[in-house]
Amino acid sequence: MADWQEVSGGVTAPKGYQAAGITSGLKPSGLPDLALIVSDVEAIASGVFTTSHVKAACVDYCRQRLQAKPSACAILCNAGQANAATGIQGVKDAEESAELLAKELNISPELILLASTGVIGQRIKMDALRSGIPQLVASLSPTGSDAAAGAIITTDLVTKSIALETTIGERPVRIGGIAKGSGMIHPNMATMLAFVTCDAAVSPHLWQQMLTRAADRSFNSITVDGDTSTNDSLIALANGQSRTPAITDVGVESEKLEAMLTAVCQHLAKAIARDGEGATCLVEVQVTGAHDEQAARQIAKTIAGSSLVKSAIFGRDPNWGRIAAAAGRAGVPFEQENLQIKLGDFLLLENGQPLPFDRAAASAYLKQAAASAYLQQDTVLISVNIGNGYATGKAWGCDLSYDYVKINAEYTT
Repeated sequence: MADWQEVSGGVTAPKGYQAAGITSGLKPSGLPDLALIVSDVEAIASGVFTTSHVKAACVDYCRQRLQAKPSACAILCNAGQANAATGIQGVKDAEESAELLAKELNISPELILLASTGVIGQRIKMDALRSGIPQLVASLSPTGSDAAAGAIITTDLVTKSIALETTIGERPVRIGGIAKGSGMIHPNMATMLAFVTCDAAVSPHLWQQMLTRAADRSFNSITVDGDTSTNDSLIALANGQSRTPAITDVGVESEKLEAMLTAVCQHLAKAIARDGEGATCLVEVQVTGAHDEQAARQIAKTIAGSSLVKSAIFGRDPNWGRIAAAAGRAGVPFEQENLQIKLGDFLLLENGQPLPFDRAAASAYLKQAAASAYLQQDTVLISVNIGNGYATGKAWGCDLSYDYVKINAEYTT
């Protein structure tokens, strides 16, 4: 049993946070496009960002801010323009965005972090942003998480939100999160944005370590299409407003908090994978028998990211040979004679030997997942064992449908 429970409220579930989301005219569609998360007090801040050498201005801005001082009061996110590959003017636009918000909130620009999402190569529509920020600040609410979650999405079909609560030092502690992502999703930060809030007090170094490990076990373990983006950002705030004793060292309380942080990130990551452009089901790959967790995750991510595996799942074809081939090319050595593959409850390969199985029933299992309730029973489980090692790893992805090509062929036209 998990040592926490789900609560409502998203990023405003923890104490001391407000959020807002408005329509400011950044998106041609006229949908909400500007989001804000604010902590009532200065919060410890950490982040994990894209590994791409082509980065959005907001990514460099946040890295510089967090290196200078690991704290923040606000996260501003615009949707519609990625502000990536926009040159010096894009950098100036990012800096002006922070200055405009700082003036409206009456805080230092150094306490503001930025995120952007949208079309690469397009600058933020600054006129719309300038007029939108006062309205955004005026809309801040302790129940504004859903509005913020709706204002950060682009091709997403649904918003992504979660909040969990546990007890530390006999007091309730909460972690909430919202995220966006649907296409251009792949490990090495997966192309997504995610914002996490927490009301525990944690030392900056420990909070960053927790977030990095949580990212590896969640956002860095999902894939939709193999494309990493320019804007990937995971930002987490911890403001201490739960009034629990500060967590400064590794121990029972830090492990409890990190486990809940990981659970929040994994929920959001799976929601992103399930919402993959054109997807009909979530795919979870579990790998056991590896010598270390990194190796297990590498095999799991390779299988989840295989276009052939993903296409077979969309075609409801239990073609386990594609799973075996993906595992074999993952760059992790193992003995073929030890390989075991299962699709749901169907054992397809044992000790490297193919087994007879009910192909029609296995196909029906795939069809049932695609027809089941969203993020409930709509998961196709692939289980792979490669030997006698102690380590396990997971990755999440989705099937590859005709609609993925259609959506991306028409993205800017």
